[in-house]
Amino acid sequence: MPKQLFIRASVLAVTALVATYSIAQDNIFKIGLILPMTGQQASTGRQIEAAAKLYMAQNGDTVAGKKIQLIVKDDTSVPDVTKRLAQELVVNDKVNVLAGFGITPSALATAPIATQSKTPEVVMAAATSSITQASPYIVRTSFTLPQAAVSMADWAPKNGIKTVVTLVSDYGPGLDAEKYFKERFLFNGGQVPESLRVPLRGPDFAPFLQKVRDLKPDALFVFVPSGAGAAVMKQFLERGMDKAGIKLIGTGDVTDDDQLNDMGDGALGVVTSHHYSADHPSPLNTKFVDAFTKANKGLRPNFMAVGGYDGMRVIYEALRTTKGQGGGDALLAAMKGQIFESPRGPIFIDAQTRDIVQNIYLRKVERKNGQLYNVEFAVIKDVKDPGKTK
Repeated sequence: MPKQLFIRASVLAVTALVATYSIAQDNIFKIGLILPMTGQQASTGRQIEAAAKLYMAQNGDTVAGKKIQLIVKDDTSVPDVTKRLAQELVVNDKVNVLAGFGITPSALATAPIATQSKTPEVVMAAATSSITQASPYIVRTSFTLPQAAVSMADWAPKNGIKTVVTLVSDYGPGLDAEKYFKERFLFNGGQVPESLRVPLRGPDFAPFLQKVRDLKPDALFVFVPSGAGAAVMKQFLERGMDKAGIKLIGTGDVTDDDQLNDMGDGALGVVTSHHYSADHPSPLNTKFVDAFTKANKGLRPNFMAVGGYDGMRVIYEALRTTKGQGGGDALLAAMKGQIFESPRGPIFIDAQTRDIVQNIYLRKVERKNGQLYNVEFAVIKDVKDPGKTK
């Protein structure tokens, strides 16, 4: 073959290869899942990744002609790392959606990138009220701390609890939990003699719990991030606070389904308010828990898992609605206003706030079939985020 013809043939071959690769890339829908897979919040990452993979296993990895590709990155709950990973996923991997976000600072660090690149950011875990206001491209499928805290502040004074000390992790969600619980509890005639804040990293609850014991309130209201509940429970019992007549109440993070069985009988009777329990009595949840447990060597799903599972559903439905066409704005529009039945119960994404509206349940730790569960005994339906209703 003459040299000129050979060069022309080679150029055509390369062009065809690039075109084929480009078409292949066009048929891939990439989800960048940024989670704390190691470090203090590792249980959050493990639960959400497992739930995302379960959703894909149950619903297939092709939607509207697009092959779904899940790219999981470990940010170790360090916001600077989250931001760098988000930039790499958008610029290098050209992801269609960013998702995950184990803690509030990580979700907020990514917000400017979501806005600038017009990439939907689906928050599956972080729970500070203001997160969705940080970018018009943020959609949340987890919960907000005010949703849970206000519900507990309404229940407690009706059930003989008149004085409460609050104990929260000192960052966004903890400050939300403290603020909204305290405001509503005071409004309902209760008293809060002290509000204590514990460092987020390397927390030692002992000196704080000793102070609570000395104050002798009717109850201690606790918020700690997922994964830290067992440490609080252990130290609460070691100090004999239950025997001193101090009740432990809080948002559902403190009796996390992931850790509840390891807490022992000392957890029995603890009342919390939350949007999900592995014991939620619905056929859909029974199927979800069974499938999740089987797929993950007996691991019980917690509230982080349901945030990841429903987040994938929101992404899949948006892609289906847009028929696989359109960029971030089209996907975002298709995420707003979604209404569906979740393993946690009925939920919808508020089209105005892009935040989740859902039932909040009051639950008590009980033993069932030899295991500890958060057993629901009351429900407040269709709770919007109180942080956005003022």
